[in-house]
Amino acid sequence: MNTSQDFAARLLQIKALQINANKPFQWASGWLSPVYCDNRKVLSHPYLRDFVKSELANMVLHHYPDAEVIAGVATAGIAHGIMAADLLKLPFIYVRSKPKEHGMGNQIEGEMKPGQKVVVVEDLVSTGKSSLQAAEAIRAAGGEVVGMCALFTYSFPAAAQAFEAAQIPLHTISDYPALMDVALAQKLISESEKELLAQWRTAPELWGRPA
Repeated sequence: MNTSQDFAARLLQIKALQINANKPFQWASGWLSPVYCDNRKVLSHPYLRDFVKSELANMVLHHYPDAEVIAGVATAGIAHGIMAADLLKLPFIYVRSKPKEHGMGNQIEGEMKPGQKVVVVEDLVSTGKSSLQAAEAIRAAGGEVVGMCALFTYSFPAAAQAFEAAQIPLHTISDYPALMDVALAQKLISESEKELLAQWRTAPELWGRPA
């Protein structure tokens, strides 16, 4: 079992990842999904939390050795980002979904100097929209986004295209294909269900809807 599969297995164990093809979950977007991911649960498990902190820090060191700042995406990416920044001894900032409506009206909290190289940390990447909006806010404030790290991605083709268009490399600890391999090995799904779940990933906005 590789690291990606091992982490998927750990997320399944603490029910941060759940699979239910017969009774799909509904996302805030209205999409129906046979898979639900809540990486906030990781924060309640100290040893898994240490694993995530170490993996994110190693990912930054390996792929972005010139990183000068770590940025967390509010809200779920903040805790994971600050843990990695602490281990790396790098400055930390976080990015709101929109500027505050009071006070200084900040969208970015913390200190970032223009031209600094920033790695964005996200807990979960689905379509990539909110993650890339955070990256654009950093760019607008003068930071150089060198890449993004996340705990898990649903591996949507549209997300991969969006990151490529934004010229932001994405690296994750685990992903959807790894989850499917683990779920099949643990007999959480059958071969036919794996095929059904693969269809969901290609067109999630249509999955589960009447024809």
